Amino acid sequence: MNEVYDVIIIGSGPAGLTAGLYTSRANLKTLCVAGEKWGGQLMLTTLVENYPGFSEGIQGPDLMAAMRKQAEKFGVEVKEENATEVDFGVKPFRVNGYLGRSVIIATGAEFNWLNLPNEQRLIGRGVSSCATCDAAFFKGKKVVVVGGGDAAMEEALVLSRHATEIVIVHRRDMFRASKIMQDRVMADPKIRIIWNAEVKDVLGADKVEGVVLSDGQTLVTDGLFVAIGHSPATKIFAGKVNLGSRGYVQREGYKYRTMSNVPGVFVSGDVHDHIYRQAVTAAGYGCEAALDAERWLEEQKS
Repeated sequence: MNEVYDVIIIGSGPAGLTAGLYTSRANLKTLCVAGEKWGGQLMLTTLVENYPGFSEGIQGPDLMAAMRKQAEKFGVEVKEENATEVDFGVKPFRVNGYLGRSVIIATGAEFNWLNLPNEQRLIGRGVSSCATCDAAFFKGKKVVVVGGGDAAMEEALVLSRHATEIVIVHRRDMFRASKIMQDRVMADPKIRIIWNAEVKDVLGADKVEGVVLSDGQTLVTDGLFVAIGHSPATKIFAGKVNLGSRGYVQREGYKYRTMSNVPGVFVSGDVHDHIYRQAVTAAGYGCEAALDAERWLEEQKS
């Protein structure tokens, strides 16, 4: 493992693979530590209709396979292993023992799920965590949203443009969302709220058909949207780069906007973005980080 890469990318979602496409085309020797489960959150989705260039939509895993193939075509070396050890205090940097002159962190964020017996089995079959991505599939249908923050309010309002009925299930007797978001939800005639209840299971063999609540009642529904937040995949970087109060990697560069507080360590995608969290924005951030890394590496030669 004495070979030194110009760029080591940690993560293989849209941000990481786009970054690799740009760095490899810039003739930078690039390694992608992709993870044992490579491809990011899109590997758990079905039809993606809001990624540019696919008028009929594309399956999430197919999109990621195409991105990987394109990156590898230009020379990105992909290792399907989890990043378990990083050292940014030495030069060259070290990731799992691999050596790199620069690093791009693109590990993304993970949806917080409810950990229900049938939840994971029905992801993409009525269980979702992204109304922006999937609301159009529920035109004329009934859906349940779980959560009480701004994210849950936003999910419900987006779904209201398509679904006939939205039920928000919240475990407390009041929301923690901002007042303006609460007011919008309360004013929407399609949305009703069940307070002081939790979803305990999802029903359905091949698709969502209902949910069981903690008070014993069963709601007939076509979809379950979980909106209880995200957790950035940053545990390995604690003490290595600056993390914000919510655990997201901080972008602190001025000349190189995607740089962390460690010169030569860049960040892209949902691992720093807790606002937009879309595949297309992640890809854009990957492009930014790659261009910054390229320019920074060139500067180090002078």
